[in-house]
Amino acid sequence: MTMDRRTLLRNLGVAGTIGATAGCVGVQEQSTETQSGGNSGSSGSDGSDGSDDESTATSTGPAGEAEVWYTLAKAERPGRESVIETFNSESRHTITGSNISDMVKKTTSAIPVGEGPESFEWAHDKVGGYYQQGFLTDMSDQVDVDLGQFTSAAAEAVQYKGNVVGLPRSAETVGLVYNTDIVDEAPETVSEMVSVMEEFHDPDNGKYGMGYPVNAYFVSAWLQAFGGHYLDISADEPLGVNSDETVQGLQFLLDNFKPYMPKDPSYGPQAAAFADGNAAFAINGPWYLATLNEKGVNYEVAPLPSVEGGSPTPYTGIKVWYFAKKMREDDAATVAAKDFAEWFVTNEDHLLTLAQEQGHIPVLSSLVGSDELPDTVAAFSQAVEQGTPMPSDPKMAAVWPAIETAILESFNGNTDPQAALDTAAEEIRSNWE
Repeated sequence: MTMDRRTLLRNLGVAGTIGATAGCVGVQEQSTETQSGGNSGSSGSDGSDGSDDESTATSTGPAGEAEVWYTLAKAERPGRESVIETFNSESRHTITGSNISDMVKKTTSAIPVGEGPESFEWAHDKVGGYYQQGFLTDMSDQVDVDLGQFTSAAAEAVQYKGNVVGLPRSAETVGLVYNTDIVDEAPETVSEMVSVMEEFHDPDNGKYGMGYPVNAYFVSAWLQAFGGHYLDISADEPLGVNSDETVQGLQFLLDNFKPYMPKDPSYGPQAAAFADGNAAFAINGPWYLATLNEKGVNYEVAPLPSVEGGSPTPYTGIKVWYFAKKMREDDAATVAAKDFAEWFVTNEDHLLTLAQEQGHIPVLSSLVGSDELPDTVAAFSQAVEQGTPMPSDPKMAAVWPAIETAILESFNGNTDPQAALDTAAEEIRSNWE
């Protein structure tokens, strides 16, 4: 059926249909948002404001069926399924969604052999590598939304060398979450935070100062707090994983946070400590809020506390609906996937609900800074401003696993930070060769 786009967006306004709150899935909840800078570059549109363009709703042609992939926590999936059902009911197209537990593994195995979805949702750091591997499609000449209606960081994140390979959904990074039944107000400094954690920490009775998943994305704020970096292509020494400053940051993490955390550094135990009401603080992302809402935890969100001699600099990311290799086909399925992505990232009602119920940080400029956004989203937005975008250069693919191993080896006490990061740097350079 065909209808005016404003009517479609009103009917698709899922403020009353999403309902379910959500959380995140294991280590992959990070997604790792958001995070950035730069101009919007080529939009590939006709120059009109995408919010007024009617082509998504009224474009002609046969109905298409497309598959989309995403990685969501169990609590988050009903909301996504409801959104897809709503789109399908009001569009001539049919979208089938699939929750994927390991998006990287699945996309890298399916797409090269001609399988997989028309579109998938993931963080922006895959843009460069996936494009070079031929996993993505440039839709510069097909998209019907103007990238100028998004933040400059978001618009830049979906492009690689002038190619538009997706559309931005939201920004992400980690921030400080505190239990208001335990902590009166957010600490302004790490020293203040440590004082509170020391008082509350009682592991023999299942109480912890904080729950903080340990992986390369989550702890990046501290490894980069004193001038360190993982990869900076513009720097004199692009690889900085074993620089003095990065080593200092890892040591700071071990000295100030490890003593007050559960011993198991993986996502599940760390996230559960706070979600079950047994930790004063958590450092986690906006995807975590739905789990806390579901658990009934009384909490507030704040930017990361300051540190003497440095500044917390977390990696930030943009969640993207990628245009996968299958969208090179000039067929109805490609149109269906494109229309769905365009609707998903421009429907203000839907995006506002995601912000209010799941903590998503809008990148659609008309919603950025809106008075209708909850305080938690405003706090995460401040955390985004503290951060730096995850590198999307293909070289980063070799950095993540090596530095992740180094961080965990140090956390588990198997080696000291300098030795662990030296080994990581050697491994990365070897893989680059």
